[in-house]
Amino acid sequence: MTTTYERERRLAQEIAPRVERELPGVDVLAVELLTPSRFCVYVDHPAGVDHALCERVTSLLRDYLREYTVDVSSPGLARPLRKPRHFARVVGHTVSLRTAEPVNRRSKFKGTVVEVGPEVLVLGVADGEHQTIPYDAIVRGNLIDEG
Repeated sequence: MTTTYERERRLAQEIAPRVERELPGVDVLAVELLTPSRFCVYVDHPAGVDHALCERVTSLLRDYLREYTVDVSSPGLARPLRKPRHFARVVGHTVSLRTAEPVNRRSKFKGTVVEVGPEVLVLGVADGEHQTIPYDAIVRGNLIDEG
């Protein structure tokens, strides 16, 4: 049986290249299943995300409407982080992460992004400790609003 996270990854692998190719400048940050029949695509654009952009993305994903309700959203304050380039933009900021399988006996993390590599990121957690987390293990990552 396919897990929710595996379904999200499959959808993201299908949707992101299509949207980013058809709508230059659009960055698909994440695809999250909200229910078994509804997902949300979080997008960003250098000029911002408005209703018209969300409508264009939804139109591109029209074929998914047979099986899913499709929502399209701006990243908001809890900006989704999944890819190395997303984490590279938030070095020095606080994030929360969840992994599908435990990493050093934990699957939930909160800390400061210290370093970003091609395969892993280093997160500064409590008491000056550092935790190395492979990107492939991350199923949820979000920026924590520090304001």
